Amino acid sequence: MNEKSVSAIRSEFKAASYDELPDLISEYSSDERSQVMELVKKAGRRISDLEKEVARIEIMKEYEKKYSEFEFICGIDEVGRGPLAGPVVAGAVILPKDCDILYLNDSKQLTEKKREELYDKIMEKAVGVGLGYNSPERIDTVNILNATYEAMREAVSKLPVKPDILLNDAVTIPGIDIRQIPIIKGDAKSISIAAASIVAKVTRDRLMVEYDEIYPEYGFSSNKGYGSAMHIAALKKYGPTPIHRRSFIGNFV
Repeated sequence: MNEKSVSAIRSEFKAASYDELPDLISEYSSDERSQVMELVKKAGRRISDLEKEVARIEIMKEYEKKYSEFEFICGIDEVGRGPLAGPVVAGAVILPKDCDILYLNDSKQLTEKKREELYDKIMEKAVGVGLGYNSPERIDTVNILNATYEAMREAVSKLPVKPDILLNDAVTIPGIDIRQIPIIKGDAKSISIAAASIVAKVTRDRLMVEYDEIYPEYGFSSNKGYGSAMHIAALKKYGPTPIHRRSFIGNFV
């Protein structure tokens, strides 16, 4: 029997990188202590889960591979078309050709913690990130679709390099002289669009948390401006704030 304590072995597994796990599994697979056997099983599941994630990400690189002759492939997505309050935010992200970021996905499919982790990785590794915003006032003036297009054009204009091609989540943006590929549900099919979705979502969510400090009655930190029951009740009781979209709230005030 291995002379090491279960506690010591557990610490080894906890500290191990994925590359080190196979050696630990081999070393302790003959240890018959139930707790060690469970550690070996968990390590095996970690490796299996990682392999599945790598395979999933490879599938999500389909469009990046299809258009690989272009140097700068930019993903575009927006967040905040549906809320009653707050801005619409667009993200534009150019990832490196050898992007190794795992767990990229439609931002709505990720937990807040995972989005924050991925945001930091994207900002660290991306070739370029651009953000565009449009205010509630502008949304009321030109409508949400046109306001979204304006935010997307702004996001592209703020990139440090000009993209060679745009991978867009579903839309074709007017007024841009760059080739565009609209992809239905693109934030779940392209790592570039997913990255743009995450950057836009985290940016907008952080803004809404700041607005919550100014207008605490509406629960913006939790509902992010969407029409939750608490938000609608507060809207009826207190009326709209300067960040409410007047064209969206006619049914409530």
